[in-house]
Amino acid sequence: MFVAFTESCAARRRARRCFVSGALLLFAAEAGAQAAAAPRAPADEALGQGTEPAPPASDLTEIEAALAADAALGTATDERAANRGPSPSPPSMNPDLALIGSFAGAVFSEAENHQTGAHDPSRNGFELLGLELVFGAAVDPALRFDGTLVFGHSGVEIEEAYATTLALGARFAARFGRFASRFGRANALHPHAWHFVDQPLPFGRVFGGEGLRGVGVELSYLTALPWFVEVTVAVTEASGDETARSFLGDDERAPEGPEDLLTTLTLEQFFPLSADWSLAVGLSGAFGPNATGNGKRTEVYGADLYLKYRPTTVRNALELTLTSEWLYRRRQVPEDVLADASAYLELVLRVARRYGVGVRYELGSPSYGRSGDVVSDPLDPGWQRVRSRVAAAVSYAPSEYSRFRLQGSRDSAFGEPVWAAFLTAEVAIGAHRAHAF
Repeated sequence: MFVAFTESCAARRRARRCFVSGALLLFAAEAGAQAAAAPRAPADEALGQGTEPAPPASDLTEIEAALAADAALGTATDERAANRGPSPSPPSMNPDLALIGSFAGAVFSEAENHQTGAHDPSRNGFELLGLELVFGAAVDPALRFDGTLVFGHSGVEIEEAYATTLALGARFAARFGRFASRFGRANALHPHAWHFVDQPLPFGRVFGGEGLRGVGVELSYLTALPWFVEVTVAVTEASGDETARSFLGDDERAPEGPEDLLTTLTLEQFFPLSADWSLAVGLSGAFGPNATGNGKRTEVYGADLYLKYRPTTVRNALELTLTSEWLYRRRQVPEDVLADASAYLELVLRVARRYGVGVRYELGSPSYGRSGDVVSDPLDPGWQRVRSRVAAAVSYAPSEYSRFRLQGSRDSAFGEPVWAAFLTAEVAIGAHRAHAF
């Protein structure tokens, strides 16, 4: 049996060899037939293997030198492009535009509600609080231009229109035009960025319904300290009944020297306490002439605190912010010096991604004279005692472009308490820059 098996294996190996040999012979026959059918090359081409004659050695040398030069040029171009980085895309000729509408329904318990903000609900019924057109774009690599126009019942107001430097260098930046001062925190915010419907009481009382703003120039410097410290100085016009009521107010006199301008100084610091907690504190001062007489001046000092909790280490929609500002005003008037203080404290909690609640307490002292007694302030003659206001609000934001708020408040005012309830809606369309921290 073993012999039979061995013979069988040998027979199979011979069969495979025969099959391979046959296949090779068939392939060779077909190749020969194709070669025979192909046209024959002339004798001179056959001798040269069908190729062009080799170029002279001098030509080869020139060709190799040219190829080496091209390669070197391409390498240098690639290195310069890598050092420059990606080429900047040309700025868009169309600015970013956003339209923000604010609408309110209000109910007051008293006709004299003593609201201080120009964009606050001021009467019973429905109101268009404002329609803001916000625009901005880079002018060129050195400048950016931003502005805000507000449409209301009284017409169109240029709220802000200013240019900002982008490459001043040496840790400096500048603005020029009409802008809101960086005094404190709330002053530089537009109404749609407030946590509450109405303007904080201290700013309406001290600066006016539009807050401290004007035409001028501003220079800021970011220090090289280990933590964030920015120093800002601004020089603006000192007039404006709604923007500088503690200074020249509605007196439109032309400045005769630097002493007739309003100077604002601010110092802002930021501290990342942890991955979830952050703290910002600031000091501010505004100094300028007032309208009570030649050489009479006003000084306003401010301090602000902003504490924020926002979880970043865990997935959570909870967010907590605590904001407080204090303002101290000192005004020279004929035969006396008036002083008063105002402050507010607000606590806002975002309980879910779209829902938030908040409470705010505001306080304003009467004016005291040099003797320490309560005196009548020409700007607010009825403010003869401490005024306090407390408010609570609930907000719902279906998206980043809309928000609804319900707010109730009680204001001690100057006589009978004023109770108020507001229901507001804000809608926005278009591109709008992110708000500052």
